Order: sequence, then structure tokens, then C-alpha cells
Amino acid sequence: MTDDARTRQKQEAGERAVDWVESGMTIGLGTGSTAIWAIRKIGAMRASGELRDIVGVPTSNASKLLALDLAIPVATLDDELISIDVTIDGADEVDPALNLVKGGGGALLHEKIVAQASRREVIVVDGAKPSPMLGTLRVLPVEVVQTGAGVETAYLESIGASVTLRHVDQHERFVTDEGNFILDCDFGPIDDLERLDALLHARAGIVEHGLFLGLTTDLLIAGPDGVEHRTAP
Repeated sequence: MTDDARTRQKQEAGERAVDWVESGMTIGLGTGSTAIWAIRKIGAMRASGELRDIVGVPTSNASKLLALDLAIPVATLDDELISIDVTIDGADEVDPALNLVKGGGGALLHEKIVAQASRREVIVVDGAKPSPMLGTLRVLPVEVVQTGAGVETAYLESIGASVTLRHVDQHERFVTDEGNFILDCDFGPIDDLERLDALLHARAGIVEHGLFLGLTTDLLIAGPDGVEHRTAP
């Protein structure tokens, strides 16, 4: 498949996800190459008057800047805004139960906060993202505090991961919007997601990880024959 064809499919699926958006809603604005199309359509619909009285909750600085550029009002999950009607986001890998690996773009902490606060979580992917078991196609991003990167690397290796500290380039380490490092962890296919989730959350230096379990309500898969819609089993 050419890059242009893949981009067209992502655009179709991202725009299709906006079918769940209505006037008056609070909308989670995802991060990445598919979610960007949903944000652009929301902005266009607001500009034309099709959507009114909406507010967006960005999942990263990048999606916030795009929303502001499109004149979409933005907010954060503070004491005055504690729930979201629908979030549209992407994923790096998805299993048959609609569990996800996310964090390829480094926004996993903010993305999970928004997902957990959402009544509906619509995930949009291309046909290369579904797999029979998470960890088959993608490594698992784990966000750690900078001062704990070394000890958490050792811990992750002790539970079976091959660990790589993420870099922007050969010399510069990747730093998340919250000021943390990302450890990309290759566990291979993960046969017990809940156990690994518990092991990762047991460590103080691990801020969050890219397993999104039981959060997806709707999955849209972009393909050459159109957009397939799946719901959580």
C-alpha cells in the first residue's frame, strides 16, 4: 500500500469517528496521525456552525496546539470538568478484546487520564494495527521519572523485557510533555495482560504504561474497502 492510500484511509476513519460528536459535548482530542483528521473535521464543523457549544480536552501539547489553531475551545480535567462525552484517539496495536498498546507518540499518560474519564472511547486505526495478542507487533512504552530510569530499566528486565530508552535522535533523549522518559519494552506476545499491568503499577518510579485495558468502546479500522466498526465484546 502506498503512503497516500494509507493517509486517505486514516482520514476516512478519523472523520467517520466524528459521527459520535454532537453539539454541547465535551470531546477528548487524541494524538497522532489518525486522530488529527478527527480534530480537523471537528474544527471545520464548528466553523460552519454544524457543531455548537463544544469543548475539547487535548491529550497532548500537539493536539492542544492544533485545536487552538482551529478555534476549538479547550479545557483540562480539573475540578470543574470531570467527565468527557466521547474521546477519539488512535492506537499502536489492538487485540480481539479491543485492549490496546498506546504510547508510540509519547502521550500515553495524558491519553489514559482522558480515556478513563470518557463515557465513550472511540479508537481509530489502520489495518496494520490489529493483532492476535498485544506485544506481537509493537513494544510496550513505559513512562518513568527521569531519576528512576536506571533502576526501572533493571526491574523491567527482571520481569522479562528487553528495554530501550527512547531517543529523539542519536544524542537527545525523548522527554514527555510531563517531563518523563519513555522506556520501550519488548516483552514479546503478552499472555497475561492483567498480571503485567499489576507488576508495572507496583513500581513507584513507573508513572504509567501503554496497556489500555477495557477502555475501548468502539474500534474503527480503516481499510481499502472502507471503515469497519467493531464494539467491545
